[in-house]
Amino acid sequence: MSAVNDTRLNSAVFLLTGIPGQEDVHLWISIPFCLMYVISIVGNSVILLIIKTDPSLHEPMYIFLSMLAVTDLGISIATMPTILGIYLFNSREISLDGCLAQLFFIPLLQCTESSILLLMAFDRFIAICNPLRYASILTLPRIAKMGLVCVLRGVAVIFPLPFLLKRYQYCRANVLSHSYCLYQEVMKMACSDITVNSIYGLFAKLLTMGLDSLLIFLSYVMILKTVLSVVSHTECLRALNTCVSHLCAVLLFYTPDISLSVIHRFGNSSSPLLRIILSYISLLVPPLMNPIVYSVKSKHLRARFIRVFIK
Repeated sequence: MSAVNDTRLNSAVFLLTGIPGQEDVHLWISIPFCLMYVISIVGNSVILLIIKTDPSLHEPMYIFLSMLAVTDLGISIATMPTILGIYLFNSREISLDGCLAQLFFIPLLQCTESSILLLMAFDRFIAICNPLRYASILTLPRIAKMGLVCVLRGVAVIFPLPFLLKRYQYCRANVLSHSYCLYQEVMKMACSDITVNSIYGLFAKLLTMGLDSLLIFLSYVMILKTVLSVVSHTECLRALNTCVSHLCAVLLFYTPDISLSVIHRFGNSSSPLLRIILSYISLLVPPLMNPIVYSVKSKHLRARFIRVFIK
């Protein structure tokens, strides 16, 4: 009996879903997805190339931006096989092990990106509130340690998730409503009590993105307090202008992800199409828009970006 149970557990296969009711036009839908992936991968790769080859950009703000670009590349690579597989080749099947790998790497990369956005908020906080000590606080060795802590925190929090799901048997309907494996959804496919998984999943979300978003909010409260105390209106606007790119990146990342988490946990009567759209926005839009936003706002980066493509 134990051998039979192990076989059922290890041979579970899930069916991923594109946009319901639009199966006939999946090939056409794949075109914007392909464009988004190409722009995301090329844009973030060029950002990394520019920062690596230009010594004048070896500053804390741009080093944090390069970390952000690496995580965005990772998210694009982690989601591309299943999303494009569905729309281009109608390849819907994914094994339990493949599903567990995806629901480990995607949350890990999202958790790491959340941490990097927090570090970028800290960078802006030091630059505006304590500019004289900026260079002495954010040294290169310290930045490297902060980046390592971000990754280790993500691994420590996300690592138990696939193992919590691996121990279950999956005897219910195996059709997932997304084009990739989502922890909350796979968890509900198990035929056992999932209370521990549900509690830990919520704990992991609050400990990572919840805590990070709160600290980012507090950092901007302190930034606004400092900026509003400046007498010169021009200096005030100039200081706030350095935060615009980061604020756009924060809104692009947190808004759809938090909305999707709330809907999955509390919005059982919500439209399935809304969930699907939010899932695509949360995974595809930040890697697509971050290079564009930072290139538009940074004159030096924009000039180098244009020079790369002109060559």
